[in-house]
Amino acid sequence: MRTLIKTTLRRLGYEVKKLPRLSSAPNLPDASFYTPLFSPWLVDGPFKRFWELARPYTLVSADRCYVLHTLATQALSVRGDFWECGVYKGGTALLLAELLATGGTAGAALHLFDTFEGLPANDPTRDLHQQGQFDDTSLNVVKRRVGREGTVIYHQGVIPDTFRGLEGSRIAFAHIDVDLYRSVRDCCDFIMPRLTPGGFVVFDDYGFPSCPGARRAVDEFFHDRPEQPLVLPTGQAIIFARG
Repeated sequence: MRTLIKTTLRRLGYEVKKLPRLSSAPNLPDASFYTPLFSPWLVDGPFKRFWELARPYTLVSADRCYVLHTLATQALSVRGDFWECGVYKGGTALLLAELLATGGTAGAALHLFDTFEGLPANDPTRDLHQQGQFDDTSLNVVKRRVGREGTVIYHQGVIPDTFRGLEGSRIAFAHIDVDLYRSVRDCCDFIMPRLTPGGFVVFDDYGFPSCPGARRAVDEFFHDRPEQPLVLPTGQAIIFARG
């Protein structure tokens, strides 16, 4: 039976390994936060408040939100605005808006890009998600949820149309969570030339089997560039802007 279970899990892309018991390290600090590796998003620290804000309104898991929070915190010291492409119900936008409000530099804005009506048309040769998915949201609902009029700027429509007029932007941090090949590729084309040295781009859905087009778009864009995606076990990929 164990062999059958292991074989089935391997076919699904999982591997079963026996983990060492924590009792073998009785003096391990914060032992309850090892699952089995140290998981700082479980700690009752500064991140917890931001996670509690985002959690009811996002599909992004705690470990991925922790990555966002950590890199966005570092990007507060970089000149430029924050961008989020793919907002859905506004959970991670709420996290980023709160971070900018409490620790950001004067004048930095958060730009939010979404149809606020669900996914746009997909490429059936590259994408699995379908047009219209994630339509249980709206611009008005997200505006009421995120608030902070003036420092949070909303761009409703389809990427890259919503980038028009922003050619002079400087971007310190970008969170790209748009699921589809064409949208991810258009984000790369526009954002990377405007990313401030020292800034970051986080591709949320790079490693997810439901979003093969997202990974393909990133791999194609960066295949001959000096910047290379750092792929995380969370499914995210990160780009660090060269200084």
